[in-house]
Amino acid sequence: MGSNVSRVDHEHHVSSWNVPNALTVFRLVLVPVFIWLMFLEASAARWWAVLVFMIAAATDQLDGHIARSRNLITDFGRLMDPIADKALTLGAFIMLSIAGLLPWWVTILIAIRELGITALRAVLLRRDIVVSANKGGKLKTLLQIFAIWLLLIPWQSLGASWPAYASLTHGMLIFGWVVAGLALLMTVWSGLVYVVEGAKLWKASSPQIESK
Repeated sequence: MGSNVSRVDHEHHVSSWNVPNALTVFRLVLVPVFIWLMFLEASAARWWAVLVFMIAAATDQLDGHIARSRNLITDFGRLMDPIADKALTLGAFIMLSIAGLLPWWVTILIAIRELGITALRAVLLRRDIVVSANKGGKLKTLLQIFAIWLLLIPWQSLGASWPAYASLTHGMLIFGWVVAGLALLMTVWSGLVYVVEGAKLWKASSPQIESK
């Protein structure tokens, strides 16, 4: 697990008007659309909510890949990308709890970790300290997205439409809760790893800051 100090924008200027940032803004726009669809009670609206969530989640992977491969990393992207990510996932977890599909304590713990790490990242960036993404954080994101997707799908309506698959749809809900539990564990663990690594980098940078 490595770490590095990012000074990309000090070395060359990259316009904030680029494809990765446009995808980030698009993801932010999709969040209120997703929440609105979740408040609608129609089964068709839930399916649309699933589609909107998956499109938004896909842009998260796409904008990061484009930004890194084409060296289009900007201050705007570093700031707004994690905000868009948290808005999407936390919005989804909150809506699942409102719908009674996920216990509130799970959503609250995940929210505390995500918002806490976002605040810590902002503090570290003031010293130009960037903690490299670790495998736990990446696995956490995948598990969160997978759990949300499983719990968003209206399995009960499918079971009502096709009684022969009622037991299968109930099993998929249980599977979704299991994945959500794994996502919670990985979320907490990766957060602790980030805090430890951030503290080490902060301590290492202190003598340099003080000697200036």
